[in-house]
Amino acid sequence: MSIKLRLIIMNFLQFFIWGSWLITVGGYWFQTKHWSGTEFGAIFSTMGIASLFMPAITGIIADRWINAEKLLGILHILGSIVLLLIPTVNSPSMFFWVMLLNMIFYMPTISLSITVAYSTLKQKNIDVIKEYPPIRVYGTIGFIIAMWTVSLLKFETSALQFYIASGASIILGLYAFTLPKCATNKSEVEKSIINSLGLNAFSLFKNKKMALFFVFSMLLGASLQLTNAYGDTFIHDFAKIPAFKDLIAVKYPAIIMSISQISETLFILAIPFFLKHFGIKKVMIMSMLAWVLRFGLFSYGDPADGLWMIILSCIVYGMAFDFFNISGSLFVETQSNPSNRASSQGLFMMMTNGFGAILGSWSSGIIIDTFFKANNGDFIWKNIWLTFALYSLVVALLFLVLFKHKHNPKEIGNITH
Repeated sequence: MSIKLRLIIMNFLQFFIWGSWLITVGGYWFQTKHWSGTEFGAIFSTMGIASLFMPAITGIIADRWINAEKLLGILHILGSIVLLLIPTVNSPSMFFWVMLLNMIFYMPTISLSITVAYSTLKQKNIDVIKEYPPIRVYGTIGFIIAMWTVSLLKFETSALQFYIASGASIILGLYAFTLPKCATNKSEVEKSIINSLGLNAFSLFKNKKMALFFVFSMLLGASLQLTNAYGDTFIHDFAKIPAFKDLIAVKYPAIIMSISQISETLFILAIPFFLKHFGIKKVMIMSMLAWVLRFGLFSYGDPADGLWMIILSCIVYGMAFDFFNISGSLFVETQSNPSNRASSQGLFMMMTNGFGAILGSWSSGIIIDTFFKANNGDFIWKNIWLTFALYSLVVALLFLVLFKHKHNPKEIGNITH
């Protein structure tokens, strides 16, 4: 089996696990459990809380003591056990703690899978910029297939979605131990406690440009959580309106939302071209403006005459997500060195899915419950999405003014060495 195919399988399973429940957990929460929006925001913050420390810690461990592929396997096996427990939970507070434990095991595997891929490709002298996006696209395909599986089996509001995720997690956990070895750096002579713990990745914050990059990564991470948390629920809510309740889009919202991931497959493949020709700053601005369109189109869309707006919003999502997430990880790779590669990717994950997720999930839950709920408890979706669009526009303008970076095509090319 070729090395590319082995990494494709890893990426497919990595995101199949997440896609099995991430977009549809809102349906389970609101439609089946009938719990509140404020508490739901707290649930989505679990991935942020876990990302504050776990990717950085596991990155340090992978750099110094345990091979990244082995650590990836251990975490997925533990995560599969926790996923089996989620359907047994019957209170919002306990759901929070069990989901937090699940996220503690899952979130660091995202950056670890990136580390395994980058390390393996470099060992084989394969061009990372050229070859990684086509490999990573299968992660998105895995996410799409998971969403379709859950939706077509009518599991969108069922606890069975977590069993599907658990099964995929145990398979990847065992498979990870067969992946190529990602050597640690035990042979290096450490000169300080900082170096011995791998915390030198945090030295990236000393660079003003990188510090700003991480701050804006956090702000974009907030946008990502907004769409993950409320997109599926937004379409589900149209079932309350007689004119919409029998439409295909309302019956299978996860399939409509999966257009976002289908769009990802195209934009991931476009990343090498855009990064080399436009540079990280312009690519990130494109991502930010795409978030503005994403939310703005949602605000005016509906499952009938306005379905085209919802579909276009999902297409735009591909640029919004990939031009920020995948390009960001590649940019961080250019600013780090082999001795702290995993730690640096963990730091990027901490800012986006850590602080960013907490900012987006907690604040959105509070803001929506305070300002955007009708007297009967229904969400005022148009105002919600317009508020999110305005937030994204402000972030884009600030990034345009504050982030100073001169594009150097050779810098991107250096990732392959």
